[in-house]
Amino acid sequence: MQLTGTVTPDRPLLVLAVAEEAAHLDADLPVLLTGMGKVNAAVALATVLAGGPKPAEVVNLGTAGALRPGLSGRTHQIGTVLQHDLDGRVLAKLTGQTYGGPLTLATEGLTLATGDLFVSDPAARDRLAEQAHLVDMEGYALATAAQRAGVPIRLVKHVSDEAGEGAAKAWRETVDDCAKVLADWVRENLK
Repeated sequence: MQLTGTVTPDRPLLVLAVAEEAAHLDADLPVLLTGMGKVNAAVALATVLAGGPKPAEVVNLGTAGALRPGLSGRTHQIGTVLQHDLDGRVLAKLTGQTYGGPLTLATEGLTLATGDLFVSDPAARDRLAEQAHLVDMEGYALATAAQRAGVPIRLVKHVSDEAGEGAAKAWRETVDDCAKVLADWVRENLK
């Protein structure tokens, strides 16, 4: 976890998983790097939100894998985020409680599936495509932490790969270009 800048109630907090995704940010905004995965993301954001002033909003910027055709190379805002690696149905049967249901973030936007698995298997991609458009490793955790703290959140994802064979290589090859696009999005949308 690394926080650069000062969180204040009049500005957004930019949250990204890794430095590679934040490489081209030049905004005068606070930036939180959480590390990869749901646990790192949730702990980092919850720590910052509990430790001082809350930001006007949290903006999670990052890369994502495309689960369906026609989404590559574009930036997408997320309307709904769900966990793909938590079987809520089984937990409900065991406990009678609902855990980890989908979260609605906006009335429009794609559905993002979050899990601690870097999706690079075509069969896993096809299974996830039945319920979501994109896949990442932090979005759901960040949305949960922000919502529980009463802070608005937006998830903005740029597609880096096709979440199939070769996804890891594609991410490494495209992450710098994705970081440039995300930095441009910040300049255009968070003045």
